[in-house]
Amino acid sequence: MKEFIGNHFEEFVNRNNQRVGEVNFAAGFVDHGADVPPGWPPGPAGAIQYVGAALKKVPDLRVSIEDLIAEDDKVVVGNHWTGTDRASKQRLEFSPNRNLADRRPADRGAWRVLASCAARFRSPRTRLRNPE
Repeated sequence: MKEFIGNHFEEFVNRNNQRVGEVNFAAGFVDHGADVPPGWPPGPAGAIQYVGAALKKVPDLRVSIEDLIAEDDKVVVGNHWTGTDRASKQRLEFSPNRNLADRRPADRGAWRVLASCAARFRSPRTRLRNPE
C-alpha cells in the first residue's frame, strides 16, 4: 500500500499524469478538502479537475511524502507541497497536515487533510470515517 500511495502522488501530481486518477480513485471518491470549490464533480472527475487546475496555476507543483502510515486498508500521508504561482511568481510551500499539538489535530484542517488523503482507492475493504 505504501508503494501504491507513493507512486500515486508521483504520477498524479509530480508528473502531471491525471489519467492515473481514473485508475487509482474509487468511483465514490470524496474529497473532504475545504479548498475544493463548490459544485465540482464528485468522484475521480472532481479530483482530476482540481489537480489539473492547481497545476495550471502552479505548473511546477511538487509534492513529497514526509510521513506515510499504512496499516491494512488505512493510510495517512504527511506531505509537503512546493511550487511557484504562475501569475504572481510567488513561491509557495506548505505542509497542511503538520498542525498537530500533543498528538492531536490542532485545527480542523488537520482532520480535513487526514480525511482527504486517507486511502479511498479501489479496494473493496477501503473505508474512511469522516471525523467531522
